[in-house]
Order: sequence, then structure tokens, then C-alpha cells
Amino acid sequence: MLRRLVATGVSVALLTGLTGCGAGSGGGPTPAPDESTSAAVPTRTLSQSEAATAFELLKELDYAREKRDCEEVLFLTTSAASELGGRACEATRNGRPVPARVSYEKVEYFLPDRPQERPWFVALARKPQPSYFLFAYEEDRWRLAYGPVRLVGKAPDLEADHATRAVPTDDPEDGLRARLVPQKHLAFLSDRFGLSGVRVASGDPLRALLTELVRKPAGVRPDRLSYDVQLVPGETTALGVGEGGALVFHAVKIVYTQRARSGRLAHPLFGADAVRAFTRSARPKTIHVSEIVQFATRVGADQKLTTIAMSRSLADITT
Repeated sequence: MLRRLVATGVSVALLTGLTGCGAGSGGGPTPAPDESTSAAVPTRTLSQSEAATAFELLKELDYAREKRDCEEVLFLTTSAASELGGRACEATRNGRPVPARVSYEKVEYFLPDRPQERPWFVALARKPQPSYFLFAYEEDRWRLAYGPVRLVGKAPDLEADHATRAVPTDDPEDGLRARLVPQKHLAFLSDRFGLSGVRVASGDPLRALLTELVRKPAGVRPDRLSYDVQLVPGETTALGVGEGGALVFHAVKIVYTQRARSGRLAHPLFGADAVRAFTRSARPKTIHVSEIVQFATRVGADQKLTTIAMSRSLADITT
């Protein structure tokens, strides 16, 4: 079950550049004793006030990025967010712009009230850019795992009879459907001919992303371009939706390989300035580009996928 806390006027600074480990003030969750067996894995209970305190670590993350302190950025992040905390941060030392600050307000917190071995919670900031954030408690500290993941449609109702639930991975219905969402995204985006059989809502941004990937090679000619879609490792985290189904947080990595037919690249992905900032090379013949796409995806009882929120960020360029 989940409780929701609305913190109006909570203002935090966050860089939209995006993904180690971070410590917010307020300490960690208190282990819940297990009386049934001494060998049981410790679980932890999360309070609403602790979630609000953990959300403040975004200020620390913002400050670390401004200082180009890439070790601190990795210290404050995990999962998809940490994918954007290494090379993407290092590129800002070579001229790549640091993302601008954003002050988020009207933040809602969705908290699992059942004890968790690996505590987590979801925050939805309503203003100024409606966005989801997911925080995970690892190695005695809170870290940003996903976010900001920008809303691209209406946020689903996460309350049912004034109580919302976290979807356990062993749930035979919503849990099973939630676990399959990342694999379905992988299958859909890897199938340029549309034969995967994955059900996606009409007009969904996921369809637009696939169309973009299919057309991208033509846009960089005479260069040659190929791409591969991979899952970003991480546990399945999902919230129960009031009308049925689940809201699943996950991410994919798109790895592009671009080669010049002769001489230098004619149309480098993400532009020559980005290539120079990541590689310190102005005339590469081949580049390998990694892009992270974060999703909040709703999966219904009919197994149809609907993208609720999505964000894309450049993670790395190598030669």
C-alpha cells in the first residue's frame, strides 16, 4: 500500500542532464525486526517526512554538477540516473553546458507502507515541469534512481479508495505484467518492421521514438549509422493504478554507431560540439553514442502499454 504526501512549495534545484550514491539529511530507515526467523532479510519502513528529506538531495546533486564534481554525482545516483553521472558529467569539464536549474513545486510522494528490503519511493513534482522522480535506498543512503522523467500526458490516478499500492514482483497479474514491460519495450524498439506484437497506444511517444530510429540512418547520409537497444539494469518498480494495471519505471539505452564513408563524419549525432566535449576530437571517423531513455509506462489489464512520462539524455560518446 502507498500513502501520498503533498508538499506544496517544496523548491529544489535539479539539473536535467541526468545518472552512484547519495546521502540526504535525516538518516536512513530503521530496520524492522523479524520475529519469525533470525535468518530473515532485514526490511525497512519509510516515513513521509524521510521521503521529503531525501527529495532535498536533488540540491546536492545540482551543486555537484555545477562544480563538475563527477565523483559526487555518482555518489548521489543509481540505476538509470547513474548512467548519466559519469562520462556525461566529465564532458562538462570540456565545454559541454551544465543543465540549468529547475525549482520544483507541489511535490507528491508515493510511499510503500509495507516493509521493504530495498526501500524506494516515487515523487511527482507538478510544477514547473511535471516530472516523476524515483529514489532508492542503497548502502545506507538515498540515491536518485530515475528522474526527472517528464510527463507527456495525464498522470494516472494512483489512489484507489484513498489507498494506493506498490505492485509486488510476485503478483501473478499486475506484477507479472509490470515485469514484462521493459522486455516489451526492448522488443518493440528493436523491431523496425512492427512485427513484435507488442500493444502500444495509438499516438504514443514510443511509436514516435521507433519511427525516429528507423529514419535516423537516412538523416546522416553519407555517413553510415546503426543502432542497438539495450535494457538499463535495475529492479522492476511499479505502482498500482486506481483503475487497474500498474505504472512501471524503467529505462533503455540506445547505442548508435556512426561511421564516415570517407574522411570525417558529415553529420555527427548530437552535433560536433558534443562530440568534441566527450572525445576531445574534432575529426573522428567513427563514433559510438549512448543515449538513455527513461520511462514511466502504464500497463493495463489488457497488456496495452501507454507512455505516461519519458525523458531522453545523452550519456556518452566515444571514438
